Amino acid sequence: MFKKIAHRQVGIESISYGFSLLVISAVLTACGGGGSDSTTPVATTPDGGLSQVATLGQKIFSDVSLSASGQQSCATCHNPDNAHAQTNDLSVQLGGANMDQVGFRAVPSLRYLNLKPAFFFDNEGTPTGGFTWDGRVQSLAEQAQRPFLAPHEMANASKADVIERLKRTSYAEEFRRAFGADIFNQVDDAFDRVTFALQEYQKEDTDFHPYNSKYDLFLAGKVSLSTQELRGLALFNNPTKGNCAACHTSTKGADGSAPLFTDFTYDNLGVPRNYLIPATADASYFDLGLCGPDRTDLTSRVDLCGKFKVPTLRNVATRKTFFHNGKFNNLRDVLGFYVRRDTNPEEWYPRAADGTIQKFNDVPSQYKANVNITEGPYNRQPGMAPALSTDEIEDVIQFLGTLTDGYKAP
Repeated sequence: MFKKIAHRQVGIESISYGFSLLVISAVLTACGGGGSDSTTPVATTPDGGLSQVATLGQKIFSDVSLSASGQQSCATCHNPDNAHAQTNDLSVQLGGANMDQVGFRAVPSLRYLNLKPAFFFDNEGTPTGGFTWDGRVQSLAEQAQRPFLAPHEMANASKADVIERLKRTSYAEEFRRAFGADIFNQVDDAFDRVTFALQEYQKEDTDFHPYNSKYDLFLAGKVSLSTQELRGLALFNNPTKGNCAACHTSTKGADGSAPLFTDFTYDNLGVPRNYLIPATADASYFDLGLCGPDRTDLTSRVDLCGKFKVPTLRNVATRKTFFHNGKFNNLRDVLGFYVRRDTNPEEWYPRAADGTIQKFNDVPSQYKANVNITEGPYNRQPGMAPALSTDEIEDVIQFLGTLTDGYKAP
């Protein structure tokens, strides 16, 4: 969350942290299936202006009949009413033919993904972009493929199974009109059209990227932030305090675009092992992000092992779980971990039989050197003061609450 990448700080240098809060304020201001096919929430577009393909994507998104269980759709885990994220506090979700198969990673929100670039290494060799926690897929359409076929998600045995289920939906004829009368006879093409429709739905429906939080209105000069929210913003931006803006950029782009609160990079934060994930019962199991196990093209890049995507912080106050493994379920603990991970490691990691603290216990010993320990607030040692006090953490939490979509000014 706090990795400092100075060359990505678009406009951040314009904020002088020695200024008063008033000066800071001035600177920042200048899936809906038809009939019985759907039992999960449907996201809607305010103006109803979706294309034919995107409208199909909307129906597919919330159609539970496309799963082996008949109980799960995209909207089950990406509920439109909770910023297209999960509504429970489970670390990982349940799926499968009987809805009893446990996943491996926390569910991310689908908000604000339409501008995410495909995975690449920048001029400095920094891994950037890509979808999913490890960036292994290159587009929203590709991202939509796995849930249909994963045994712990919608659990279809094959693409053909998905298309057979689709043929029985109330919108099957609409699908034929959009993609050709014989589309269902071409399974691979039909499956590609399913995921393409989901992609277009996410791109076209402004519910996925509304830019209508209190902070957006603040940047537009339409509302003011409270004193506590302004304090939190200053701490968020300050490289000697929270340093959050180093990865979660908070200022407008050079072209005036709204901030996405992510620089699309990856980091290894040494998040504690989450024993609520059944796979961790195997002591040899480790989720290493960019270098496996799901991603296979970077397994030789041992310097990347344990790095996961820096997510957007938009709507972060509505999230039920945090980090790739869902280790934490509230912002207060998340921020506490960030600033006291190194000053008070005993709060976050277990002790071995000999009493030593098993720090970074979800990273194999040979990769612990990859954990970020150089950039604030991770550049501290036991006995030092955390970068943020308890009161300052509360200020940052108040600021993060301004990133929630759908703000209604009094």
